[in-house]
Amino acid sequence: MRKLLNTLYVTTPESYLSKDGMNIVISINQKEVFRIPIINLEGIVTFGYMGSSPGVMKLCVDNGVSLTFLSPSGRFVSRIQGPTKGNVLLRKKQYTLSEDPNFVIHLSKLFIAGKIHNYRNVLQRYNRDYEINKDIEKAANILDTHKSDSILAKDPNQLRGIEGDAANAYFSVFNTLILNQKNDFVFNNRSRRPPKDAVNAMLSFVYTLLTNETASALETVGLDPYVGFFHTLRPGRTSLALDLIEELRAYMGDRLVLSLINRKQINIRDFISQAEDGIAMTESGRKIILSAWQNRKKEIILHPFLNEKIPIGLLPYVQSMLLARYLRGDIDDYPVFLIR
Repeated sequence: MRKLLNTLYVTTPESYLSKDGMNIVISINQKEVFRIPIINLEGIVTFGYMGSSPGVMKLCVDNGVSLTFLSPSGRFVSRIQGPTKGNVLLRKKQYTLSEDPNFVIHLSKLFIAGKIHNYRNVLQRYNRDYEINKDIEKAANILDTHKSDSILAKDPNQLRGIEGDAANAYFSVFNTLILNQKNDFVFNNRSRRPPKDAVNAMLSFVYTLLTNETASALETVGLDPYVGFFHTLRPGRTSLALDLIEELRAYMGDRLVLSLINRKQINIRDFISQAEDGIAMTESGRKIILSAWQNRKKEIILHPFLNEKIPIGLLPYVQSMLLARYLRGDIDDYPVFLIR
């Protein structure tokens, strides 16, 4: 099993990355503030526009470390990767299967059914842990129906409609899952570009982190993260990574956001209004979420298909590996990750 290494998050927008031997050096106003050996890293994510030296880019490429640039608000800007990894035959098979309508709808149904199952699990967990809420119970029943419908979908457009209805049902009661700081963290509906409230800002932020790590995991196992099945091709979009995070959103993203709010580990002062640009996180807010994200990735779970204990942070890699095995024909079907 692959070792879980560190991801370096550079949150200060004025930071500049340079190379000193085999070390990544972070400087602010030309003053060194941090350094770390490249061998300790699997990825670097930097928020800001100062950028990095060509030497850092080459050092990352040579050592298989992904380098991702995000805006200060957490919006994806670009990603640098080295030469294509993996067996070319695997990618050729991926490209061929992505053109097969029957295969596309089958795999897409698995992604979406898994997503809906995990949405429902988040709601059911609330009713197990707290007093039963009739609205949540109703939404969970609707999700159960949508899960069955997704398996029976005939084409991608029908499946997209089911997925959209399921997301609406789930997010219609998401505000009920917020138990503390309810006046500050109010969620009415999902908004993305830009997020209109602090909850949406957090959700978008963790989804960006998850997408980036999943794209790196797909590249590691030899798959092309830009050629998906449910998400259509679009220049610059990691469609396969977006496919794969569908089953992981609720478990790795939504539960983290709810935990941070309900445990009062983050507060509304960690966000700032940007008028027509909606709500953005402050640097302190990003640091709080990134620290919780890193700690969450270290937690150990029993993988339901492998029946092995793994850190949660390896889930994108494990699911990417299982997907590669399925595309190669090594296993009979893709074992979507389901919360128990």
